[in-house]
Amino acid sequence: MRISATTIALTVDDVPASSGFLRGHFGFREVAAADGFAKLIHEDAPEVVFLRRGTEVLPQEHRDRRAGGVILAFTVGDVPAEHERLTAAGVAITMPLRVDPWGERLFQVTDPNGVVIQLVDWVTPAD
Repeated sequence: MRISATTIALTVDDVPASSGFLRGHFGFREVAAADGFAKLIHEDAPEVVFLRRGTEVLPQEHRDRRAGGVILAFTVGDVPAEHERLTAAGVAITMPLRVDPWGERLFQVTDPNGVVIQLVDWVTPAD
């Protein structure tokens, strides 16, 4: 099997709000949109699709669910610089910058629909 693209599809209440958040703060481009749908691309990340909750394309048992328990994680080159940039832009940091014992340096923000976005890089863990 050859996979030609990877798409993450998230169900939200306000598609334009989540699309605007990724475009405005993370450099994604919206390449397709319709009522209740937006497809975004970034040269360094999987495609992201936002679907409005209740959309008929979703399986019946999933139509009323919101994206929950999901973290959209992006590995970046300089987490402290991204933290500073997003803070300066007024984005609320919903999990403070930290370094885990295994060397993962990360922080999280949350989009207007509650989608958690985590930025991470790797450092040498302190012993």
